[in-house]
Amino acid sequence: MNATPGHGGAEISEARVSIGRTNDADLTVRLGGAWRLHRAMPSAVVVEQELTRGSRPRRIVFEPSDLTEWDSSLVSFVTSVDRLCRGRGIEIDHGALPVGLRRLVELAETASANDYADAAGTPATRLERIGTEIIHLVAGGVEIVEFLGEVVIAFAKLIHGTARYRRSDVYAVVQQCGANALAIVTLISFLVGTILAFMGAVQLEQFGASIYVADLVAIGMVREMGAMMTAIIMSGRTGAAFAAELGTMKVTQEIDALTTMGVSPIEFLVLPRVIGLVSMMPLLCLYADFVGILGGASVGAGMMGISIPIYMQQTIRAVHARDLLGGLFKCTVYGLLVAFAGCLRGFECGSSSSAVGEAATRAVVTGIVLVVAACGAFAVVFHVLGI
Repeated sequence: MNATPGHGGAEISEARVSIGRTNDADLTVRLGGAWRLHRAMPSAVVVEQELTRGSRPRRIVFEPSDLTEWDSSLVSFVTSVDRLCRGRGIEIDHGALPVGLRRLVELAETASANDYADAAGTPATRLERIGTEIIHLVAGGVEIVEFLGEVVIAFAKLIHGTARYRRSDVYAVVQQCGANALAIVTLISFLVGTILAFMGAVQLEQFGASIYVADLVAIGMVREMGAMMTAIIMSGRTGAAFAAELGTMKVTQEIDALTTMGVSPIEFLVLPRVIGLVSMMPLLCLYADFVGILGGASVGAGMMGISIPIYMQQTIRAVHARDLLGGLFKCTVYGLLVAFAGCLRGFECGSSSSAVGEAATRAVVTGIVLVVAACGAFAVVFHVLGI
């Protein structure tokens, strides 16, 4: 705490403020007495009243000649006066204040200036808000295109055998995306199959066509639901993990260290993750299709009295090779989108610990949106092609 010593053993006087006008252009604020937090202190309201009472001065000058002691209470008073002057466009002169007091005021005003800058940067009109959002969207689109270009270049180097990455990282990602994900894929796929079968059974029983529940479940799982549900599961599980891992590496400056050593972070970090996830997605999709069909068979056998052999025969007749290959192709593309979204959001992570959680959340949202959008696009394209 900074202080100016008082006068010997004399009684400490109360803090006081007096205001006078030296001319029409200057307003003098005289500070006197001892300014202590535990004592009664004047408020900046007296200065505000003087500003509204007469003509607006061009400058405010502080005069501390009668000041005996001070602490942070005086800093608060001066910064409050400064805020009043800034709002009215009045110049402030701190030249006569003690050096320590001036430094503390400047420090407080620096933090306040940042707050004002944030407030000033907030658009005041709807048109400005729309413009700002458009600018952010365009900037985000540019970042996505740049990241996509870097990934394409990395894959080109991979094809030519010049990409720098560790195969052990690929094996680790394969383990994470493959065997470790079987439990959740099993649960979700089985439930989806039972739901499709139950919904179909309720309607088809009205027409005596219960056997076609097998067709409904098989075609639904193989063509659409198996691939899409697997992709959504991997987006919430693996895409978020990619974003969190890369975000943490960015916070701890490991990515910057790779760049400093001349190693491309895209090749070293992104390629193993994309390769591992994309290679596992078709296998997970096949597994999800099989488990979903088993879920439908359990409903067919339990609710509708259809024997398992007959149900499976009907399933085999309903599914064609183009349906199976189409679902596998979709799931491969979905895996590429999920891996891309997770790595992109990880590289966009900020430098704080909370930014890692935000990056993981954005990765999940981006991955699911891309998967659903791609699913709709595939539905239109496959319909046009007659597949």
